[in-house]
Amino acid sequence: MQFDQEVDVLVVGSGNGALTTALCANIMDGSSVLVVEKGKQFGGTSAMSGGGIWIPCSRYAKALNVDDSKAEAKQYLQATIPEELYREEMVEAYLDNGPKMLDFLHNNSLVRYESLEHYPDYYSDKPGSRNGHRSLEPSPILGTELGDDFDSIQESALIVYKRFMLTQVEGQMITGGLRGRYKALAKLMLQYYTDFPWRFKHRVTRRLTCGIAGITRLFLSLQARNVPMWLNASMEELILEDDTDNVSNKHLSKKVIGAIIRRDGKTLRIKANKAVMLAAGGFEQNQTMREKYLPAPTNKAWSAGIKTNTGDAIVAGQNIGASTAQMDGAWWCSTVTVPGRTYPFLSIVTKSMPGTFMVNQTGKRYGNESQNYMTWSLELFKVHSESNNCVPSYMIFDSKFKNKYSAFPLTGPDWLLPKSFFTSGLVAKANTVKELAEKTGIDASALQNTVSEFNDYAIKGKDLDFQRGDAAYDRYYGDPEVKPNPCLATLTQPPYYAMRSDAGDFGTHGGLVTNANGQVLAGDGTVIEGLYATGNCSAAVLPTYPGPGSTLGPAMTFAYQAAKHITAYQD
Repeated sequence: MQFDQEVDVLVVGSGNGALTTALCANIMDGSSVLVVEKGKQFGGTSAMSGGGIWIPCSRYAKALNVDDSKAEAKQYLQATIPEELYREEMVEAYLDNGPKMLDFLHNNSLVRYESLEHYPDYYSDKPGSRNGHRSLEPSPILGTELGDDFDSIQESALIVYKRFMLTQVEGQMITGGLRGRYKALAKLMLQYYTDFPWRFKHRVTRRLTCGIAGITRLFLSLQARNVPMWLNASMEELILEDDTDNVSNKHLSKKVIGAIIRRDGKTLRIKANKAVMLAAGGFEQNQTMREKYLPAPTNKAWSAGIKTNTGDAIVAGQNIGASTAQMDGAWWCSTVTVPGRTYPFLSIVTKSMPGTFMVNQTGKRYGNESQNYMTWSLELFKVHSESNNCVPSYMIFDSKFKNKYSAFPLTGPDWLLPKSFFTSGLVAKANTVKELAEKTGIDASALQNTVSEFNDYAIKGKDLDFQRGDAAYDRYYGDPEVKPNPCLATLTQPPYYAMRSDAGDFGTHGGLVTNANGQVLAGDGTVIEGLYATGNCSAAVLPTYPGPGSTLGPAMTFAYQAAKHITAYQD
């Protein structure tokens, strides 16, 4: 076969897992690397996300003398991951090498993270859990470092008022309505509006945070090493090595030697002398695959995953006999679709704060709104039925809540909000709970009873139905000034609001089965030589999302593992 280009390592995708693979392989032995990205910008869903990584016992936590251990982290994972999904080899490799990956990047690149002191594990009642310092977020970086490449990075989905980017710590304070929020917001606004040179060039702040900061740091590190990165370059299929020259009895081996790439309308055959790394995301934007694999109801319009994630890498692997697993799973999270917005936003913070609760169309609550969003959504699918319809659900709150907290996207006075918010079915508003139910089709009697019952729980400080506020994670997005339970407050001040919420996600987590070296396995369990995978196109190592950053943490760790295996690097 004639090849148009030859490299040592071909990396498909440009999220955290992809760029970590490219960077590590190039640093470890000088391998020539090519990164190909299907979209018009680099970063994928990683750039749009909060950018957090869940890595117990990291250098950043150790620098703060945090009390933690691998044994306790493993105990926690064993308590949170079902036995049938728990893979000992993968968990061991992850816990051992996550900290090593961070050390390697810290010592050899611009990649920097900060330990999150108060962000608890998502199942904080399980043995081995910690209430902080296992999750990290990228250190902010200035967009001016990107120069002319600023617009080549996927824009964050976490931009406030279309201008400001917040760290996760700032986000908890400002959007959660906590003490000190006005001072913090004023400081950000002052920095923004006095940054005159930058204001003439860009609408958004040049202080990059969260996922876009993480991607920028990886991108600049690769750029400094002159690693080529292509946009508008999609992978069409993998290329296997011929086992025999006998054309009449042609048989293809399970060894990948390259891929066919479609770049700017031109088909190119790229040879990869050492490896092809698949790190191109899941299949959340492929409606056919969603309907084939995911539980109903399912709709790609509800997903916050980037539009280019259509399962290309998974299908390419399946076409050469790769094994897949967990294809019925996703990183579930309720989403709210706003008219005129490209992506729905994740309903994580708002529904967790005191003075709001979720109901289905029968007018009843069906779970603890302040628990982690993954478990919340799994419970939704568990109780959803034709007679107990939970899709859509509605977040119920009053004007007291709206005025004090973010209630995004309902920010500011109602007369300033777009009319489409009220005409599209996104939100309903009424002076009584009964009228609100009638406008949304919710059972009026049941909703009135739910409001009365919830108010009673708030006054007494105890949610007798779902124990909201009992766990440390529940209270992370609560308001400590609300007593006696920071997650419960009464709904008593009209007008009342109901905001639609769908059964969304921010990516699928089923995909190609890999080993501890990131190598893709065939259906018979053998290794497909030359082929590696990480991130959401591979079967998840932490499928129950045990802590903030359980997607990107493993993606980067097994990218590091793959790079070591490809280059024979010894850490």
